[in-house]
Parts: sequence; C-alpha cells; structure tokens
Amino acid sequence: MKPVVLLDSGPLGLLCHTRRSVVTTACEQWLAALLSTGRRVLVPEIVDYELRRELLRIHRQAALSRLDALAQAAEYLPLTTLAMRRAAELWAQARQQGQPTASDNTIDADMILAGQALTLGTPDVVIATTNIGHLSLFVPAELWQAITP
Repeated sequence: MKPVVLLDSGPLGLLCHTRRSVVTTACEQWLAALLSTGRRVLVPEIVDYELRRELLRIHRQAALSRLDALAQAAEYLPLTTLAMRRAAELWAQARQQGQPTASDNTIDADMILAGQALTLGTPDVVIATTNIGHLSLFVPAELWQAITP
C-alpha cells in the first residue's frame, strides 16, 4: 500500500502559483501522476491557512482560486481537536528534547501539520514538503520530488 500524501506549504504554494516555470510545471505533473494512480493526496487545513493568509495579504486572487480548486481536486483534511492536542504534545516534546521547531510565541504550523498526519488513522502517511528538517523529527516527510506515484 502506498502512503497517503499530505501537502505542505512548499508544494501547495507551487501548485497555486500562477506564473509558469519549470518547477511549477513539474509539481503540477507530479500531482497529476499521484492522483491518476489513485493515491490519496490531502490538503491539510493548517497548510491551507498558512498559504491562504499570505495570498490574501498580497491580493493574489487567481492563486486563491487555484487553492480552492486544489482543495476540491485532492482531499481536504480539516483540523480536529485530536490533531490539535497531538500537535501540542509534539510541541512540548520538541522543547523537552531541546529541538524546538519554531519560536515559543508562534503557532508552529509544522507541529500542527505533524499532529494532523499522526491522527489521520492510517499508519502509512508521508508529508510532501520542500524542507524535511522539522517535520521528519515526528512524522515521515520527503521532498515532494522524491515521492513517486
């Protein structure tokens, strides 16, 4: 069984980008290949929030429309109380181990994303990202290009 893929803000941002480039095209082809093979690809609500707030701030309506379409083409993963409580545990654990993933006064979306992944109810999950550093301490994470259909 192939793992469920959760999109982090890096690849999701590439997929929403309205200016075509080699990287955005490659990311679009990657997503299409995943979906065509029946892979579960999820847009986590915390990642939608991270990306959406910035797109709203810089007035990128076309990119917002693409984000909305992606949330429908893939599967949307809403936040739950269980995921938020798991994220709080991860946040505390990281600090207890001397490996904080963000400053103490931030919401730490990476821990919320990890909490969402860990409470998904499937043992086979991977986060597609552009930076595996913090996430890979708690949950499987790979560069999006390394995740094959």
